[in-house]
Amino acid sequence: MAINAIDQTRRMLSLVTYLRERPGARVSDVARAFGITEDELIADLDVLPMCGTSFRGGDLLDIDTDGDRIWWHNPDDVAEPLRLAADEATALLVAARAVSTLPGLREGDRQALLRATAKLEAAAGEAAGASSRLSVTFESEGGVFADVDRAIAERRRLWLKYYSPARDELTEREVDPIRLFAVGHTYVEAWCRLSEARRTFRLDRVAEIKLLDAPSDPPPIELRDLSEGLVQPAAEDPEVVIEVGPGGRWVAEYYPHDTAEELPEGGLRITLRTPEPASLRRLALRLGRDGRIVAPQELADSARDAAARALAAYGG
Repeated sequence: MAINAIDQTRRMLSLVTYLRERPGARVSDVARAFGITEDELIADLDVLPMCGTSFRGGDLLDIDTDGDRIWWHNPDDVAEPLRLAADEATALLVAARAVSTLPGLREGDRQALLRATAKLEAAAGEAAGASSRLSVTFESEGGVFADVDRAIAERRRLWLKYYSPARDELTEREVDPIRLFAVGHTYVEAWCRLSEARRTFRLDRVAEIKLLDAPSDPPPIELRDLSEGLVQPAAEDPEVVIEVGPGGRWVAEYYPHDTAEELPEGGLRITLRTPEPASLRRLALRLGRDGRIVAPQELADSARDAAARALAAYGG
């Protein structure tokens, strides 16, 4: 089951205390103690060395592992009481107040955040004054994120009205959310009850969202490794052939592909796979004179018709 961002933060904070008290702890023992896999633990350990005691890059956590044991080399360096500069205290207070207003935030987490904010204000003293004159307003994606995060935590189904740029239309669907992740943009991976398949939804394309009372019950599926990027075509996806001139060679660098054959005068014949071939119509329009879709024929015809409509809209 996917873990939400707040629970993961709690785990990593607990991990710091746990490792401080157990120098040289075994990876297998720590993973078992936290109820996670060793791969998940290693992923947490990759993040912890980027954490420290100052926004300016003060003492970072010098934690590493040889795959068997975990070593924290500077626990005493970061054990001193935290001293915040005025700008650091202001940034923390403004962010904390903003997060506490997010829709969908669990009430227990909201109250804990408000208590922590009050303690920080007391500790910051006069430095906290500037923060009361500042505020942050989240765009709609922040509310969508909070609702999705809550749905994952409470194992509830979601109703979405979602914009699909490939078809240029809004669709309504119910989904069982699996996890949130970011690859350039923020996405939710979910089991879509409309298509009865795993789908990925970009949060800034969610026009409306509702938490449903129905429980979220996605089928057991293996999470994709996103280290190679979000777009990872499968062997069974439809094949598309595109020919580009020298000005379109960037397509081979941007899109995962099976082959890229050199053509005369610096062009390329690119063969790639995609679960939604229609999404490449926009690519064809963007390429203009620098490229064209060769196959499948129906996609080539569709792209040509789209180009003709675009030209007609501009009077020729």
